[in-house]
Amino acid sequence: MNKIALITGAAGGLGRAVAAELVAEGWRLIVVSRDAGRLAEAYGAAHLQIEADCSSVAGVRKVFEQAAAADLRPAALAHCVGNIRLGPVHRMSEADFDDCLRANLVSAFHTLGGFVGALREARSPGAAVLVSSVAAQIGTPNHEAVAAAKAGVEGLVRGAAASHAAVGIRVNGVAPGIMDTPATSAILASAAGRDAVARQYPLPGLGSAQELARLMAWLLSDRAARVTGQVWAMDGGFAQIRPLVK
Repeated sequence: MNKIALITGAAGGLGRAVAAELVAEGWRLIVVSRDAGRLAEAYGAAHLQIEADCSSVAGVRKVFEQAAAADLRPAALAHCVGNIRLGPVHRMSEADFDDCLRANLVSAFHTLGGFVGALREARSPGAAVLVSSVAAQIGTPNHEAVAAAKAGVEGLVRGAAASHAAVGIRVNGVAPGIMDTPATSAILASAAGRDAVARQYPLPGLGSAQELARLMAWLLSDRAARVTGQVWAMDGGFAQIRPLVK
């Protein structure tokens, strides 16, 4: 596999962490965000930086056209675009729900489509990792919108993995609990809020973007060459176990 990776949502906390992991492992990067200024702030003049909206076909096409013009053809995709929209289903506005779907599911669908299409045209193998959430695996209050979007992402992982395994394209997902990143700053704004979130996990504490990035980098590497169609939970056991109550 050539060691060129595409990271979407690259200006966010998780995207930056994935970039750091992949650079340490010798990958060349294409980094994408809707905000060119945030990309420059994060990476300076390093890497191929592309301003594009991955929730549209036109935006994804722009990414792959600019990458090809730079003679960079990614063999790995870390799709880190997403947002969190919390609220019960009967109070969620149409605009917030649509925004949640576009950021989390629609962007994943179109970006993966562009990536797989480019690999298949080049007759090359590759690997992609999409980001789900523990909320897609176990019901949690006020997470209806993001749970629906991320459950779609998990279905996309399995369907795409099945469609493209025969040509050496692997597709996996990761499902974290709440991580301490800029995206969750409102949820974790107070000390009491942070403590309440940390205590809900069987393994107490908050996850970090760096921990999840290490898992994503492994899934993109040749070390995971026999792994596809999986969604890997990194949630402190939240979705699968209950601790002993004392």
